[in-house]
Amino acid sequence: MSELSARFQELLGLLSTSPALAIVLTFGAFFAGNRIFRLLKQPVWLPPILISAMLVSGMIAVLTIDYADYREGAQWLTVLLGPATVALGVPLYQQMHHIRALWRPILFTLPVAATMAAVYAVVIAASLGASEEVLASLAPKSVTAPIAIGITEQLGGSVSLMMGGLLITGMLATLFVDLIARWLSITDQRILGFALGLNGHALGTARAFEIGPTAGAFASLGMGLTGVFTAMILPLVFHL
Repeated sequence: MSELSARFQELLGLLSTSPALAIVLTFGAFFAGNRIFRLLKQPVWLPPILISAMLVSGMIAVLTIDYADYREGAQWLTVLLGPATVALGVPLYQQMHHIRALWRPILFTLPVAATMAAVYAVVIAASLGASEEVLASLAPKSVTAPIAIGITEQLGGSVSLMMGGLLITGMLATLFVDLIARWLSITDQRILGFALGLNGHALGTARAFEIGPTAGAFASLGMGLTGVFTAMILPLVFHL
């Protein structure tokens, strides 16, 4: 039995030196997370990305894989974030007629909401004595991941910490937008979608498409505009 365990650990050691293990674990957790999400009747408070993240964490702990090795192997997948960032221009172009028709409420809402999303996190963290690295990691937490990673690196923050904040923000934004919409009896898909995309980035956009195509379109619009606005403004303001 001990010999079998030793061989297994040796195999894991060999696999950890290549990206194969990290990629297999990531894709396996992704598909399993989506499957579990559907089996649980798609609860808003437990998005599939959170389930997948917990599965990956559990497998890394069980297999005693060093996180640095997993992250290095999974970096092959982050290459896809470049095209994903460029692809954000597609929903912006597709919704250009909405931008033109609703430019006044968008112009008023977007800067205020995007600024507050960064400010309240930084203010709370600073009041609790957080370091500058933590502040830089939390500031872009409401921006979609491809853009948020670039902002975090530019500010000198931790990408890992930022991704955790990104996940929590998307999950809570989706939950609270749903609850507040019911409380205030808001049914306009344009409002719901824009709020979900602006506050909940990709997780909120996924939820918006479950509501309807109009909500999904406005969520894509809100997510894209928030990313562009934050990428231009946050690095300048943060260093000041």
